[in-house]
Amino acid sequence: KLTSLALQPVITPELVQGRVQLKCSYSHPSSKPPLRYMVVWSRLSSPGKKEEIQRDTTLQSFSSVEMNGVNLRLGDTVFCTVTAFTRDAPEQQSLPEESKGFYAGIKFLPESLQIAEDGKEHVLTVLSTVPIACPGHDDSCKITLQLSTEDLDSQLLGPPDIALSACQVDLLRAPCSESSCAAAALAVTAVTDFAQDGNRLSRIRAEPVGRRDLLWRAYTPKDVKVTVRDLPAGNCYSFTDPHIITFDGWRYDNYKIGTFLLCRSTSRAFEVHVRQWDCGGLRSATACNCGVAAR
Repeated sequence: KLTSLALQPVITPELVQGRVQLKCSYSHPSSKPPLRYMVVWSRLSSPGKKEEIQRDTTLQSFSSVEMNGVNLRLGDTVFCTVTAFTRDAPEQQSLPEESKGFYAGIKFLPESLQIAEDGKEHVLTVLSTVPIACPGHDDSCKITLQLSTEDLDSQLLGPPDIALSACQVDLLRAPCSESSCAAAALAVTAVTDFAQDGNRLSRIRAEPVGRRDLLWRAYTPKDVKVTVRDLPAGNCYSFTDPHIITFDGWRYDNYKIGTFLLCRSTSRAFEVHVRQWDCGGLRSATACNCGVAAR
């Protein structure tokens, strides 16, 4: 019998005459008589279950399958399994060797985020693992993704705890390398809401827009889950004639009239000014807050 030949099949994406194809390549040991190869293509139909979509017998060291949006769609994880045999003795087969699963579609890196309400920006990369075809002469070779956020904490009604640096991103076609055929980046920031609302879960959704071809039109990429860690907010006060309580609990009064700097951050562009007018009249020297400006 044929021993294990270390065929090591690998799936790579390619664009052939404007159509997206997946190519299964494997090593081609020299042999007399020449070896033939049976290549079985399959997709993950449910967790742990594979469904065969194509079977080829070839003398070449590769086999291709088209992503047509029907039996092979975006969002599928695809495998190819290769078995070698000789034409003279087809019953003598090598052990079948399976490729790693190839995810065809749009990926987010990282696949989930854990961030805190500290104002820091976190980079989220969105990429396509398959090349982007140009559907017509008037269209540039790109996929436009509409981005949206949603709060997954049903107990709390309100806006999501995250903000994005863009509402849309364009994936422009580029040569495929390291499982990316087009990529874009955006920043994700936790919204500092000054509310003690615990850790909250949101999601980022991406939807291709403006594509007419079957492959992209019916495809919605996986969501990105974002966990926002709640951080305690500090409070300071200026009230009535003005009594002031600082962030660290120090208390004093400021009866003076004028415009004052109430607080300023040493680490970010944040400050609050207050304007105080006379409100005590002739009987007492008292001032009241009458205006505020915050940056």
